[in-house]
Amino acid sequence: MAQFKIKSDYTPAGDQPKAITSLVNGLKSGTRDQTLLGVTGSGKTFTIANVIEQWQKPTLVIAHNKTLAAQLAAEYREFFPDAAVHYFVSYYDYYQPEAYMPVTDTFIEKEAMVNEDIERLRHAATQALLSRDDVIVVASVSCIYGLGSPIEYQKVNLKIAKGEAMTRAALTRKLIGMYFERVAGDLSPGTFRALGSTIEVMPANERVIHRIDLMGGKVTKIEEINAITRVIERSVDSVFFFPAKHYVTPKDVQDAAVADIEQELAERLKQLEGPDKVIEHERLKRRVRQDISMIKEFGYCNGIENYSRHFDRRKPGEPPYTLLSYFPKDFLTVIDESHVTIPQIGGMYAGDRARKETLIQYGFRLPSALDNRPLKFDEFQKRHGQTIYTSATPGTFELERSGEPISQVIRPTGLVDPEIVIRPVVSGSADSSRSDLKGAQGQTFGNPYPGQVKDFITEAEKVTARGARSMVTVLTKKMAEDLAQFLVEKQIRAKYIHSDIKTIERIEILTAFRRGEFDVLVGVNLLREGLDLPEVELVGILDADKEGFLRSETSLIQTIGRAARNVEGRVILYADHMTGSLDRAVGETNRRRDIQIAYNKAHGITPQTIIKRIHDIVGDIQKARTRAVSDLAQTDVAAYGGDVKKLIKEKRQEMHKAADALDFETAALLRDEISRLENPPKDPAAKKKAKLKE
Repeated sequence: MAQFKIKSDYTPAGDQPKAITSLVNGLKSGTRDQTLLGVTGSGKTFTIANVIEQWQKPTLVIAHNKTLAAQLAAEYREFFPDAAVHYFVSYYDYYQPEAYMPVTDTFIEKEAMVNEDIERLRHAATQALLSRDDVIVVASVSCIYGLGSPIEYQKVNLKIAKGEAMTRAALTRKLIGMYFERVAGDLSPGTFRALGSTIEVMPANERVIHRIDLMGGKVTKIEEINAITRVIERSVDSVFFFPAKHYVTPKDVQDAAVADIEQELAERLKQLEGPDKVIEHERLKRRVRQDISMIKEFGYCNGIENYSRHFDRRKPGEPPYTLLSYFPKDFLTVIDESHVTIPQIGGMYAGDRARKETLIQYGFRLPSALDNRPLKFDEFQKRHGQTIYTSATPGTFELERSGEPISQVIRPTGLVDPEIVIRPVVSGSADSSRSDLKGAQGQTFGNPYPGQVKDFITEAEKVTARGARSMVTVLTKKMAEDLAQFLVEKQIRAKYIHSDIKTIERIEILTAFRRGEFDVLVGVNLLREGLDLPEVELVGILDADKEGFLRSETSLIQTIGRAARNVEGRVILYADHMTGSLDRAVGETNRRRDIQIAYNKAHGITPQTIIKRIHDIVGDIQKARTRAVSDLAQTDVAAYGGDVKKLIKEKRQEMHKAADALDFETAALLRDEISRLENPPKDPAAKKKAKLKE
C-alpha cells in the first residue's frame, strides 16, 4: 500500500512538534473537530503535512479561492513528491449562470468557458481517489457542488491488456460508450482516433497518448506516446481507462430519467394552467420538450445538469453527489483559513436557490432544477471526515465545535508580533489620565494632540526616513481615495488600493510599493489577509473603535499581522474608546508577542526581518506578451530554422507542463504566444497593397 512520506530539509520547530502531537492524538482518540490556531509565518501547512504523514489517510484540503488552493497544492506536492497530490477547482475560466430578472423581463443565457487543463486535473483527482490510498486533494468550495455518481463512474471503466481478444469495432464502441469523442485530427483529453488497425486514445486525466495495435482480433501492442513530440516513451502490458465525463448514465437509466422528466413536465404544466400563466406554460413546454428531444437523440442537451436529479435517480430534496462522495469513508478534512472558508461554504446554497426559484416561477426550468445544487451546510457537515480547521483567527463556529484551539504561536524564524500603540482619534487635549487610551507600553501623549491623520503622517515620515514603508487602513473606499490624495498634497508618496482596483493594477501597486516607488499604501479591507509585505514597518488603523466587520476582532488581528514580517513592526490603533474587539485583539496580540519573546530568549534567537525577493508578476506578464508580439517571436522561429510547427509543438508542451505544475499564469502566456504564432499579424505594407488592389 502506498504511503505518505514527507521529503523536506526542515524538521518541526517552535510550536510545531507540540501542535503535531496534539492533532494526531486527537485524531487517534476519534475527535471529530480540532482547530489549529497558527499565526502568520508559523508554518501551518508544514504542521498539517506532518499530521498527514502520521495519520496516513486520504485528505481533503479546502481553501476559499482558486489561487490559495493552487499555492497549497504546490506546497503539498513539494512535501509529498511520491504521493498523489491533486487540485480540484471549478473548471470555468468564465461562468455566467442563467438567470431571469422579472423587473426588466430580462433572461440571461448561461455562458461558460471551460478550462481544458483544469477539467483534466479534476478527472485526475477523482480517478486517484478511486484507485489509490495516498491521495491529497486541495479544493476550492466547488467541491460541494454536484458531480456525477462515483458508483456509476467507477462501474464504467475499461482495462485493455496485451494479448486480450479485441477487435477495432468493439474497442471503438466501448470508448464511445465511455463518452470518449472520436476525432480525425489532433487528440485532446477525452478523445480517440482510429488509424487502420491502430487506435490512439488520450484519457481525460492526462496528456499522454495510448496507442493500441490490434491484429488478428487481439491486442498485440500497447505504447505510451508523448502527445507533443510523438516520441514513444514506453511499452506496457495493460492500460486502464476511466470515463471521459464525470456524469455517466447507462441507457436504461437515461430512458427512466427521460420518462420522469416527461411526467414532471406534465404535472408542472397543470400547475401553470390559467389565463395569468399562459407565457410561462408555453415557455416551459417548448423548452423542456426540446431538451427531451436532444437527450433522446444525442444523450445530451444544453443545461442537462438541471435534470441531474432524474439521471442520478435521486428523490426530491436529496443531496447531490460531490467530490466528497469519491473519498473513502475514513478520510481527513482540513479547512484552511477557516474563518473565511466556513462562511463561504455556508452561503453557497441560499444564493443558488434564490436564482433557481425565479427561473422555475417564470417557466424557464422545472422544479427539479432546485436539486442541481451545492450541498447545504448541514449536509456538508455530515459528509466530511474528521476535521482540522486552520486559521490565525478562528471563528465562533470552529471554536464552538472544537473547544480550546491547539496553539501554534511561536515562529521558527523568531519574528515577534508587532508592538501595539493606542492613540486618540480626535484632535485637542490628550487626557493622560485615561488609562484605556495609553499605548501598549503605557506611554501618554503631548498636549494638544494633533488627531489621527496628522499623527499618522508624523509617524510615517519617520518610517520613510529609515527606508521602510507604512500602511494605513480606513473604513470606506472614498476615505481611502481622499486620504491618499491628502497625503500626496502633503508631499508624501502615497497610493490607495480597494476592491474597485482591477486585479492586475493591484499587483502593479503592491509591486511598486515593495520596490519603494512610493512610501504609504492606503486601503480598506484588502490590507488584511494574504498580503506578504516584509518592507512594512508601520501599520496605522484609523477609527479603530468603530465596531463592525472591518473593526471586528478577527479583522483587527489580521490587519495587525501585516506588520509581523518586519523586526521593527509596529501598529498604531487610533481609538477614542476601547471596544470589546479592540480589547481582545490587543490582548491576543500581546499574548502571542510575549510567548515569542520568551522563546527567543530561551533559545538565543535574534529575529531578523524576512528578506523576500520582489516578484514583478505584472512586469513578467507584460514582457512575455510583448515578446509574443515582437520581433523576438520571429527570432524564436529563426532559431528553429523557420519551422513554426515545431516551435508551436514545443511551446504547447511547455504550456501543458506549466498547467500540470498549477502555474496557470505561465500557461496562459504560452497559450497567447501559440495563438500569435498560429495567427501572425499581417505585414502593414502588404495589407495596404491588398487594400489598394481592391
